[in-house]
Amino acid sequence: MSDPARSLAPSRQRLLWLSLALLAVLTLVAVLSRPLTPLDETRYVGVAWEMWLRGDFLVPYKNGAPYDHKPPLMMWLFQLGWALSGGVNEWWPRLVSPLASAASLLLTWGLARRLWPQRPGIAGPAVLMLLGGMLWMIFSTMAMFDILMALCTLIGMHGIVMAADGQARRGFAVLGLAIGLGVLAKGPVILLQVLPAALLAPWWNRGLRWGRWLGGIGLSILLGAAIALAWAIPAGYSGGEEYRNAIFWGQTANRMVESFAHRRPIWWYLPLLPLMLFPWFLWTGLWRATLPYLRQRLDRGGRFCIAWSLPVLLAFSFISGKQPHYLIPIFPAFALLTARALDEVEQARGLWLPALLVFVLGGVMLAPEKLGIHLDEATVLAWPGVALMLATVLIYALGRRSAKPLVPLALLGVALASAIQLAVLRPQYDSYDMHPVARAVKQVQDAGGQVGHMGFYHNQYQFAGRLEQPLVQIEGLEAVRSWVAAHPQSHIVLYTRDMHQLDGVPVLAIQRYRGGSAALMTTATARAFLARPQAADELKW
Repeated sequence: MSDPARSLAPSRQRLLWLSLALLAVLTLVAVLSRPLTPLDETRYVGVAWEMWLRGDFLVPYKNGAPYDHKPPLMMWLFQLGWALSGGVNEWWPRLVSPLASAASLLLTWGLARRLWPQRPGIAGPAVLMLLGGMLWMIFSTMAMFDILMALCTLIGMHGIVMAADGQARRGFAVLGLAIGLGVLAKGPVILLQVLPAALLAPWWNRGLRWGRWLGGIGLSILLGAAIALAWAIPAGYSGGEEYRNAIFWGQTANRMVESFAHRRPIWWYLPLLPLMLFPWFLWTGLWRATLPYLRQRLDRGGRFCIAWSLPVLLAFSFISGKQPHYLIPIFPAFALLTARALDEVEQARGLWLPALLVFVLGGVMLAPEKLGIHLDEATVLAWPGVALMLATVLIYALGRRSAKPLVPLALLGVALASAIQLAVLRPQYDSYDMHPVARAVKQVQDAGGQVGHMGFYHNQYQFAGRLEQPLVQIEGLEAVRSWVAAHPQSHIVLYTRDMHQLDGVPVLAIQRYRGGSAALMTTATARAFLARPQAADELKW
């Protein structure tokens, strides 16, 4: 008689390999559709470039000053890739998040096997459902911190389950490592991501000795703090008093105090969940399988996923500083929980609703202007919409009879994410490509010139131009006018609401930028431009 686990193994492995292949497709589409985009991606890669340029791997720098808003782990990974690949390049920073996403998929696979060792059919669907969620797909290709934070969270979850399974010393050591890496990735928020599941362990893993368990958690926190302090203490002394105060106080107590100012309503995340979890949220068969599981058959693994995700969702709902990607580290819990529920049922149909919506969105891409959709000065390409509609029909035809249409739904999600990027972002590539102005700034600086910047500088030119000097940040119209008057032989970057407002103005470089334009010009030219009565209305801050 054949072993059920062995007979299911090829199917599970195919889902894992399919997920990794789809991640590679998404990465390729992202590279073709958009550059490193301002304001976030260019800022973080620019910080890594300045650290590399200075040879300072302790203190992140932004525009020549210590940068205290984020810890250095992602910047270290950028620099590690540059060191191993033989020099600074743009392609490696774009691979860090996809690689972290791939590692997260593998850890999700392993966590499913730890939670449900007698149900080998859960791991593959869990991985595919994680990869196929819209928000996870989008941020898996962005040079930002959230997928890296999810990876640290998954490491911590492995440690918690290992400790609960009797490997206390090893498990709490892994949890401590995850806390330390999480602090270095995005700060103390890692504690909010991992501690609820650890503290609720007596609920999801009954029979634990509460005193010893709390002691293990405490030791994990101390280990994580030691890892973080191994960087923070020397960095604090190297970066100076202001930087030291920022990383030891501003990144912890101040942010926690400010985060409870209730600037956004408590329910803010709820209407976004269908989009963040598309296409799974619209899969009716999934909810028909999940709700009975939650009501009647919730087991240890299911309780673990709830202890992991629900407190975090509630906490971020009360915290005022809300962004969709803050919830990314709990997406593996959703994937694991729903994959477990699906394992209870023979069929879970419901492909038609997501397929219908994707088909309609493909049609919208053919004539977005009729719906009042206008994006900067670029048009929306029609061919990705046509391709999406054809792909939807094909996927639905092949998958409509599937008892559990996991693969067709994942393909629909990937097709939609790819089509949106190719149809919407690719035509606007020039609006987010910082190279034209950045290269001109580099030429001015190499010749010994000084460059000012109108408004707050987000570091968008530093990496694109491989700049070795900071730009002078000048905020406020009168301050800009005073600066150009006081520096008649210098240069400045100005922003206007419309590119045509600079017609006839002699500029060194100009490009479309975020709905308007960015231009590098001499201060003499800027002074004449700013003297016009309508200049205040034409500038874009």
